[in-house]
Amino acid sequence: MHTAWEEAGWERLGDGVARRRMPGWDETIGVVAGSAGVLIIDTGATLRDGADLRRAIRGVLGRDVTHVALTHPHFDHVMGTAAFSGVQVFGAAGLDELLRREQDGLRRDAVGHGVDPVAAAEAADILVSPHHLVHGELTLDLGDRQVLLANVGPGHTAHDLAVLVPGRHGSPEIVFCGDLVEESGAPSVGPDALPHQWPAALDRLLALGGEDARYVPGHGAVVDARFVRDQRAALAARFGTAPG
Repeated sequence: MHTAWEEAGWERLGDGVARRRMPGWDETIGVVAGSAGVLIIDTGATLRDGADLRRAIRGVLGRDVTHVALTHPHFDHVMGTAAFSGVQVFGAAGLDELLRREQDGLRRDAVGHGVDPVAAAEAADILVSPHHLVHGELTLDLGDRQVLLANVGPGHTAHDLAVLVPGRHGSPEIVFCGDLVEESGAPSVGPDALPHQWPAALDRLLALGGEDARYVPGHGAVVDARFVRDQRAALAARFGTAPG
């Protein structure tokens, strides 16, 4: 029997937890619903993406998103944030300054990856920087559930944020990893990556979720701790860092 999330095109991960793999760049968008708040994890590549996500979540839950967590500062994860007006936005320490400084760089990157230039410029012009910065860990209270935001980077970028959703009724923890973990291809090591520090970030991610957690990559299918450890070992071997 399909749940309301699945009927709306989302993958249900647990009680009040779902995600959608977006068309185009396959970036994961997560949602966590509590009795007093709704968190979205990343916002898509354009304002239209953000608006579509906001409508879709409201359609399933009957209420609006109240919090946004941005996992890292790449166009396909942050450019839809302005569609969530009046919402509290969270990101890793330093993300606010980077987004203000790199608006034009994000626009160029989006266009270079195929985003319509007008849509990219529109999103960049009103790009939203986080209102709340996470230096270590921060707990969000969504009413009947708490969600942990953890600054586990640097690695994929200098501003990597993970989101831990504790398990309920015997279900496993769920960890939204951003692009620290990718399943649909090799991890993307761009010019803003810190590859020598990336394995240590994955160590922190594994310590956060534990052996039995479900790990949700920024791109691709949900994985387990063994997959994360294997990706950690591959990165360590590739960039000459010590094995875990």
